[in-house]
Amino acid sequence: MAALEQDNSRIVETSIPARLDHLRWSGFHTRVVLALGITWILDGLEVTLAGALSGALKESPALQFSNFDVGLANSAYLAGAVLGALGFGWLTDRIGRRKLFFVTLTLYLLATAATALSWNVTTYALFRFLTGAGIGGEYTAINSTIQELVPARYRGWTDLVINGSFWIGAAMGAVAAIVLLDPQLVGIDLGWRLAYLTGAGLGIVIFVMRMWIPESPRWLMIHGRPDEAHAIVDGIERSALGYSQAGGPFPKMKLRMRSHTPLGEVAHTLFSAYRQRSMVGLVLMASQAFFYNAIFFTFALVLTDFFGIPASNVGWYILPFAAGNFLGPLLLGRLFDTMGRRTMIAFTYGTSGLLLAVSGYLFSIGALSAQTQTIAWMVIFFFASPAASAAYLTVSETFPLEVRALAIALFYAVGTGIGGVIGPALFGVLIDTGSRGTVFAGYLLGSALMIAAAAVAWRYCVAAERRSLESVAKPLAFVE
Repeated sequence: MAALEQDNSRIVETSIPARLDHLRWSGFHTRVVLALGITWILDGLEVTLAGALSGALKESPALQFSNFDVGLANSAYLAGAVLGALGFGWLTDRIGRRKLFFVTLTLYLLATAATALSWNVTTYALFRFLTGAGIGGEYTAINSTIQELVPARYRGWTDLVINGSFWIGAAMGAVAAIVLLDPQLVGIDLGWRLAYLTGAGLGIVIFVMRMWIPESPRWLMIHGRPDEAHAIVDGIERSALGYSQAGGPFPKMKLRMRSHTPLGEVAHTLFSAYRQRSMVGLVLMASQAFFYNAIFFTFALVLTDFFGIPASNVGWYILPFAAGNFLGPLLLGRLFDTMGRRTMIAFTYGTSGLLLAVSGYLFSIGALSAQTQTIAWMVIFFFASPAASAAYLTVSETFPLEVRALAIALFYAVGTGIGGVIGPALFGVLIDTGSRGTVFAGYLLGSALMIAAAAVAWRYCVAAERRSLESVAKPLAFVE
């Protein structure tokens, strides 16, 4: 105990944050993006399969799901993600980012493979819950690491594009669904099972790629391991520049090293010292979670129930939808670093909310075909995708390092619990009524939430663009 107290009393002076932010883009950063960003591809694959397979699950001789069962199982996935984010988020801040990469990925691999073996509604929902827990844990460790390794001037665009890569996975899931749900190629009760095994196979590839990524030097410095932190930064600099900047004229900060951050201090930081930022994070997370999950998890049900599209053809409609979702962050992402967070977050949230209200009205009066409905969704989510990614960006860069992962977890969990878990089940019930007007009412709710979030962002968002994380929120370990 004396050794622990002595370690906590040590003060170290470091230039590591300035050295990391001074770097230009390099092969190391590309590897970080590939190894960590692919998790969003994995999540996109999972969510798309859940949506695209809903028709097949209803037709499955073994499962025979109702629309409510589909919504319930999707809500179980999101509930798992909520609890997984909270539990693993706490561990990420306590034992490090890198260790959690492998724990959460292992859970995902085992659970998604088990989903393929489900024999009734209960087991399917349970395995989806565990899969969600793995993915929720991934969010916290990965968003933290991206923020702490990528130079400040690239942080906004990089974060948005990585989160937007979810839709590459969505496209992969759509193609997999097209092939595996074709009854002429694969049996009706085998295709959806093989689809989930596709996700497990991709997870094994990710496991190997994770070996490339070091622990966050910023986390190591605060948690009493400065020698490891400096060795990692030296290695990154040699990879990017060909030499170490250890003796460079960089500004330094003093930090009091600690083994962990007590939960009482976490609570004070989030709900007292940074109360306004917490409110912004919660509003952004909850509104985009309802908007996205309510619509996307029931995407296939709308196409099959209202437009008569066969379940095996749903994948073709997801492809253009996924394209719009990926192109949004790719093309608008740099504006978050130039025009600024406040302007772009308010613009993307407000625009997507207004567009959903207009397209929802056209849907309610029967003015859209399956094709034009898909085009409308494609345009809406061109703006909604960078908006949703910006919610994660906001939460992960506006809180101190010691509570960053848990802050991401908490606001993801509460936001998803409010918006995401309720949304799919609610829309499943609305679609079951067979009334376009009832579904439109649900769309209006999603629209109102996004427009309200735009107003909050315009008033209260922090101008974090091109600034170091430590200037946006000083570490709790900072010593004057």
